[in-house]
Amino acid sequence: MSNHTHETVPTQFVEADGIRYAYRRFGKPGTVPLLFLGYFNSNMDAWDPAVTNSLAEDHEVILFDNAGVGASGGETPYTVAEMTPQSVAFCRVLGLKAIHVVGFSLGGMIAQQLALDHPDLVQRLILLGTAPRGGEGLTFTELSAEEQADPVAFLLGAFFTPSDASQAAGRRYMKRLESRTRDRDLPVSRNSAVAQLAAIRQWGAIPSTNRYVTLKNITHQTLIVHGNKDVVVRPINALILAEQLPNAQLIVYSDSSHGAQYQHAREFLQHVELFLSNADAAVSQKDPIALKSSVALSG
Repeated sequence: MSNHTHETVPTQFVEADGIRYAYRRFGKPGTVPLLFLGYFNSNMDAWDPAVTNSLAEDHEVILFDNAGVGASGGETPYTVAEMTPQSVAFCRVLGLKAIHVVGFSLGGMIAQQLALDHPDLVQRLILLGTAPRGGEGLTFTELSAEEQADPVAFLLGAFFTPSDASQAAGRRYMKRLESRTRDRDLPVSRNSAVAQLAAIRQWGAIPSTNRYVTLKNITHQTLIVHGNKDVVVRPINALILAEQLPNAQLIVYSDSSHGAQYQHAREFLQHVELFLSNADAAVSQKDPIALKSSVALSG
């Protein structure tokens, strides 16, 4: 397992509750795995190798396609609440007793539900470019199932700002996505994209009362990462998460949009390593120490 990289790790399959899940597992054995949950209309190939390979040096990394996504079987549910049990079933069939979750956008929404529904399985949360249930500006009327018909234009426009520096970082990111040349994942089907979009919009519906009441029940240590000019998920949502989650810290990267963690990959990896530096010890010792909410701005 430890000999593989993002580019070389083989795609494996496992069946849980009648659904065949595609996944890739590599990195340092014996550590609490990092389970990566992806954004709307993305598959395993959409993760940045610069991030996954770096994290795999000290942690086990697990990428997977949830039901109906990419090479996985089954059908994609129309709500985040229904997507979550499938993630759990996947973890159970692999025999995972504890995980750290890296959730990006839609994946970050699933990560929150996962922490609420299965607090003993989840150890720590890393939430990237995501929002709480009923957050600000989550109607996503500009999105469609065909949004990535031109994936390069989509990612450069959504993940990076118009500045020369950000666009240059975007082009480097796009180049890195091409580094895996064999055994690539299947594209996301239109049916799956339609279901994912419905799930995001349902998550974004504002309740009539108790808008953020469930967030206080997510007591896990949480790292929130957001771009200060995110055009997909408004930055105010990251601040709401930081305010409402009991043990969260927020990092906002400058001149960056939805792909802030990729534009600022070096700083992001440093922040993640600091966040996870005592995680395995905390799990084994049942460390009760909680992080107090804090905000850091990185350029």
